[in-house]
Amino acid sequence: MEGSALVLGGGGLTGIGWEAGLLAGLAGAGVDLTTADHVIGTSAGSVVGAQFTSGACTPDELYERQLVDPAGETFARLGPAVLTRWALAALRSRDPRRFRARLGRMALDAPTPPEAERRAVIAGRLLSHRWPGRPALHVTAVDARTGEFRAFGAASGVDVVDAVTASCAVPGVWPPATIAGRRWIDGGVRSGANADLARGCARVVILAPMAGGAGPLVSVRAQAERLAADGARVAVVTPDAASRAAFGRNMLDPARRAAAARAGRAQAAAHARAVAAVWHG
Repeated sequence: MEGSALVLGGGGLTGIGWEAGLLAGLAGAGVDLTTADHVIGTSAGSVVGAQFTSGACTPDELYERQLVDPAGETFARLGPAVLTRWALAALRSRDPRRFRARLGRMALDAPTPPEAERRAVIAGRLLSHRWPGRPALHVTAVDARTGEFRAFGAASGVDVVDAVTASCAVPGVWPPATIAGRRWIDGGVRSGANADLARGCARVVILAPMAGGAGPLVSVRAQAERLAADGARVAVVTPDAASRAAFGRNMLDPARRAAAARAGRAQAAAHARAVAAVWHG
């Protein structure tokens, strides 16, 4: 086994802020995760991954971006009706791919903002509209019609803005993203972080705003345990009580992003030694 992977999970706008804060806090403690060979981003993590690998900012600068007025971001909420449909899809689907396809059908039928409008929001978040050369960035998404899981990268021929838009397309909230005639939804409907994509890497650090799993969704910790069983050194960081309080009740609320970023940066101190042990050996 060789190489290293930074895995960035999903968690809405609060997840974006928290991950950016953690990355800055860890860098300040001497743990430079920009040296990763691979960065795997799911949903919120795809945004942070694209920003982090762009070469256009330092971890501190990425953190500072989370503290400014979130102009251009749109308030949204995972309402009870959407959550109920997610739960029913899970109960009716023993097969994970069928579960993802059910959510995809819901996403295709849901009233949402225009796709072009949503893409423009994502484009505004990214510091570069080109795939990085190194680290290799992998952005996860799911085909809305078939439930097929895919990780897009530089060799995929897909525009990075389209890939990130797809990865952030929360079913029932945002429209599926169109890529080469196919419609794609949030990669988080397979796993909160899709950490299993780091299989084969010797060192893996996972930042997971949402680490749980239920029904067809495999938990991040279960994926981390499998990586460790295969011989990898693995560190998993999930929100502590202060970070969860900073998130509030709505992870899609732009007004909560700055508080989540500050909480992530503060939390980094408690994990720096464990992450350094994995990253530096």
